[in-house]
Amino acid sequence: MTVSESEAVLARICPNEIAALTGALVEAPSENPGGTEERAVAVLDNACRGAGFTVTTHEVAPGRPNLIATLPGGDGPGLMILGHSDVVPAGPGWSADPYQARLVDGMLTGRGAVDMKGGLAAAVAAMSALAPLAAHGGLSGPVQLVCTVDEEEHGAGVRDLVGRQDTARDFLGCIVAEPTDLLVVRGCRGASYLEIDIRGKAAHSGRPDDGRSAIYAAASIIDIIRADHESMTSRAGGLLGSGTWNVGTVSGGQGISVVAPMASLGIDRRLMPDESAHEVAAWLRGRISAAGIDSDGIEVEVAVTMEMPGFETAADHRLVTAAVDALTTLKVETSVGGWTAACDGGFVSRDLGIPAIVCGPGNINTQAHQPDESVAVDDLVTAARAYALVALELLG
Repeated sequence: MTVSESEAVLARICPNEIAALTGALVEAPSENPGGTEERAVAVLDNACRGAGFTVTTHEVAPGRPNLIATLPGGDGPGLMILGHSDVVPAGPGWSADPYQARLVDGMLTGRGAVDMKGGLAAAVAAMSALAPLAAHGGLSGPVQLVCTVDEEEHGAGVRDLVGRQDTARDFLGCIVAEPTDLLVVRGCRGASYLEIDIRGKAAHSGRPDDGRSAIYAAASIIDIIRADHESMTSRAGGLLGSGTWNVGTVSGGQGISVVAPMASLGIDRRLMPDESAHEVAAWLRGRISAAGIDSDGIEVEVAVTMEMPGFETAADHRLVTAAVDALTTLKVETSVGGWTAACDGGFVSRDLGIPAIVCGPGNINTQAHQPDESVAVDDLVTAARAYALVALELLG
């Protein structure tokens, strides 16, 4: 790929078009939970078909379609760009309608602008810029945008995708376009939710020994969790540190004058790439039994209600180095590291065997999941250019 050909591709990336598509996606609400993604996917579908991509959709659930848009290339392995169409609920505190996109001083504001409808628009722009080259045989493989539903909650979209997808060998890598401030993330911890239900025996509080307190049992389980969290974090190291525990919700009891016959815990367990949520749940269940908590009238059930696997791609993998080279060419200060968040890339890596990185416009910590969510149009443009350059490096 010559310098002039690369420059021609980059010159076809239009800031106004990226901003317009991001705004249109924002103005197609796709809250999760509480709504569906079909309006936003329809906007994306229209944009991709207008750019000449091959587009297929599959309804994972009513009103919840996954979308796959492909820019055809040669017969070789391709590049996947992965995103999601759902957003978290707008919530209170906005200075204006969260679903009316506003562009002021180069910042585009609206729910989903940064997480992650701007990343989707950047991917479409990159693929559009590559299209003339692909039409003349300039790409050795396809570039494919995959947009899943339900990423913010239970991952129904990506689970459906990997359950249907059998072409892992056909991709050199996957870029997850989540907001990383254009840092190259080569590894993420996974995430899981565990629900623990505890049943005891009610009794009058004047004779508490006649009952079996589910709340006391819950407190003992929390002690096990806290001790394991401290043990893991004290040994943290490497790219991703360690797994973590967080007890997010506690409920239980019947009344102040009654020994608690029931209690429940809602737990977040962050996973290392080699960990399984079901194995973690089995370990916890074993510790509960070993401690004698589930005896003498106490029953405990541990259930996994959500699992998102982690991943780690080698620092010298071609996908990682291509992303760094692309951003360096664009004079963007970047670095390679890990991420505290989880994303759909773990499924693609674990289940399809596709090496993954996360790299996208905007900052997940300072801009996403909050009132007046916004992203700089310049960052969207830079992301589009970077995706195009990575495709050129891997497929050109």
